Amino acid sequence: MKMSRIMAAALLIVGSGFALHAAKAQQPGIQRTDLLQHDLGVPGREAVQVRVDIEPGAVSIKHAHPGEEVAYVLVGSLEYLLEGRAPVTLHAGEALFIPAGVAHVAKNVGSGKASELATYIVEKGTPLVVPVK
Repeated sequence: MKMSRIMAAALLIVGSGFALHAAKAQQPGIQRTDLLQHDLGVPGREAVQVRVDIEPGAVSIKHAHPGEEVAYVLVGSLEYLLEGRAPVTLHAGEALFIPAGVAHVAKNVGSGKASELATYIVEKGTPLVVPVK
């Protein structure tokens, strides 16, 4: 009985590791580097900061976030298409505010790698990226 509990616990731990790996899987041509995750003074909210490196021509999936995003382009040129708005192209040193729940896509429209610093103010305990069809 004790051995079966140990095996069940081991399988649960391994399975959790695979689930975490799948959740962090990178999209082709896009690499996300987690930089910071910290509770805010507002209950139930946290700040998350991520560096996103995007190869030329790469496009993100259509997605939304459970809170606000501030996208700051570090390098290159990125085109953002927010649902219900005209596309906007940002170059290094420019920023964009994306309201909570607004579906959007980002595309590298430059000839070299582009990078953004994405800062999110989101509900704690919810998925950071929510795919949208």
